[in-house]
Amino acid sequence: MIHRAPFGSMERFVAVLIEHTAGKFPLWLAPDQVVVMPISEKYNDYAKKVLNFLNNSDIRTLIDERNEKIGKKIRDNETKKIPYLLIVGEREAENGQVSVRKQGEGDQGSMSLEDFRDFILNQIHQRHQPADVHQ
Repeated sequence: MIHRAPFGSMERFVAVLIEHTAGKFPLWLAPDQVVVMPISEKYNDYAKKVLNFLNNSDIRTLIDERNEKIGKKIRDNETKKIPYLLIVGEREAENGQVSVRKQGEGDQGSMSLEDFRDFILNQIHQRHQPADVHQ
């Protein structure tokens, strides 16, 4: 017979974690780490290229292809508490870049896809490094 206490304990732990972070998980723990938002339908193909590039780099990414204004997409995804928002339009598609917004902090400027990937992976790996133990 399996005792139910481990399952109840896990559920309580997750509930406490969500309550403690108010749903704003750290980057390494967030279910969706990045959302790509094309400015208009013309840039959906480039947005899919960005999505595939980041997903192939083990960065949990989704795309917001709704036919909405970019301001509404930003507000909606900020509410979802996704750590990084990437905006893509004509300039980004031509230069192989993404415009980066950090949740709660706003615009972070433009980066190449490779630089953004390296930046995110560095932040995730820093979290997983063991702390220095001073004796």
